[in-house]
Amino acid sequence: MRDKSVSVRGALIRDMIQDVTETTFGRPIKTGEFRKNPVEPAWVCPAGYQYEIIEKDDFLMEYLRPEGVVTGRVILQIHGGGYIGPMKNIYRKFAVRYSKLSYGGDVLTVDYRVAPEHPYPAALEDALAAYLWLVREKKYRPDMVVFAGDSAGGGLALALVMYLRDHRLPLPGGMILMSPWADLTCGGESYDSNYELDPLFGNTRESMLYDSPYIGEEDPKNPYLSPVFGNFRGLPPMLFQVGSLEMLLSDSLTAAEKAGKAGVRRRISVYEGMFHVFQMSMDLFPESREAWAEAGRFLQIVYHIRVKPDGVVVRKVKPRSGLRGFFQRLWADMEAEGDARAGAGKAEGGPVHARGGKKAGSGLMTKAKKAASS
Repeated sequence: MRDKSVSVRGALIRDMIQDVTETTFGRPIKTGEFRKNPVEPAWVCPAGYQYEIIEKDDFLMEYLRPEGVVTGRVILQIHGGGYIGPMKNIYRKFAVRYSKLSYGGDVLTVDYRVAPEHPYPAALEDALAAYLWLVREKKYRPDMVVFAGDSAGGGLALALVMYLRDHRLPLPGGMILMSPWADLTCGGESYDSNYELDPLFGNTRESMLYDSPYIGEEDPKNPYLSPVFGNFRGLPPMLFQVGSLEMLLSDSLTAAEKAGKAGVRRRISVYEGMFHVFQMSMDLFPESREAWAEAGRFLQIVYHIRVKPDGVVVRKVKPRSGLRGFFQRLWADMEAEGDARAGAGKAEGGPVHARGGKKAGSGLMTKAKKAASS
């Protein structure tokens, strides 16, 4: 029986995904059959946007900008696909959504090299090159760049920001991480506890999660491959979103817990009954709409955007107590709003929240809550 806390449409789409995965996908995903023979219609850039393909030496980037608007804001989007899948139309839709949520921000999506032809560190090198192109060639201020990544792209975004810090390069202003694949060892608790529940990756060891060709000859515990094993000290604010049924649930919980202990401002939302990167459903059901709205609020905080009730952007106000105090107050407002909406039984008052139901997920979720409140 479906958990009544999950929307009808959300449960329906989740079950459809499970049916398709069990009957159609499986090993062809891992071997690259679908990657090498993509079936997608040509994407048409929507009116009001400029779309440009940037050719680098080894990879491509797609640069989306609203016409007649210059905000200085930019999102570096790092797409998912298990390090074996290239750019897809859904990420072009994501780019348009990110531009709207940032009130006219630009979006650069990096179509990085993928395995098995290009194992580690190819994807990291390309993501780094894309970021440096933004801050060095296009002259965006680093604090006006936000990394946004899902699945492997979320893990790669974390790896990139750790690399930047370790090499004393300027850090972005924030990060949106949709179910980041941050543990290529697949050793987290939820890889077992959600094995039979995950509608996309569950009930098989033949998915792209196991024995990833991207690892190559590298140690999978290298933080630039599996950021959960890294040091989160000094990293920028982060928003984590993840579904409670995912095998990758513990990746987000562990990363958020380590970030919190390192003093990083972070928020994690666990959406009850949801599957891997359910945000791809865009506006089809309530959970996805709520996740995108939450991403929009996060961007307003990072970019210091104040919006009137009718949606008009107003003048940016410089905080009297400095940037740190400004972030703290805005983040507190955001959390208070989320707590009020989720209800006292769904959000325990810290940076860790369970979305859409009374269940909080795995035992690690409870552990993360305790760590956040201590």
